Amino acid sequence: MNGITLTPYLFFDGNCRQAMEFYQQVFGGTLQVQTYDEVPNNPHPDMQGKLIHANLKDGAIDLMASDALPNYTLGAGKISLSVVGGDETQLTEMFHKLAEGGKVGFPLKKEFWGDLFGTLTDKFGVDWMVDVSSQKAE
Repeated sequence: MNGITLTPYLFFDGNCRQAMEFYQQVFGGTLQVQTYDEVPNNPHPDMQGKLIHANLKDGAIDLMASDALPNYTLGAGKISLSVVGGDETQLTEMFHKLAEGGKVGFPLKKEFWGDLFGTLTDKFGVDWMVDVSSQKAE
């Protein structure tokens, strides 16, 4: 399965640019955006200034996103994005940055399986799980 990656693609209700700029501050990386204004013969004039595509890459994680079209039905499945690693300082900082303006579900704390773990919903309504692994890399 070499060369296959999974990159979450998020949809926002008109605030994609703000969300992706926030994630860039949290995770670092390069943010590229394209607006509906750039679409030739744009069939969605009500989406002027909104993002048709955003790509955050080369930071701690990669994300893609866009502003959802009006009347676009988002999937019914509920997901949480899980950030896992061994760098306690970096992941703790990410947890606290993601929590700014959002709501912590479970505070980041040592759990029975040995990892530091916490959950939150950020200010854009995206659910996150942060896990600082206690396992040594092999």
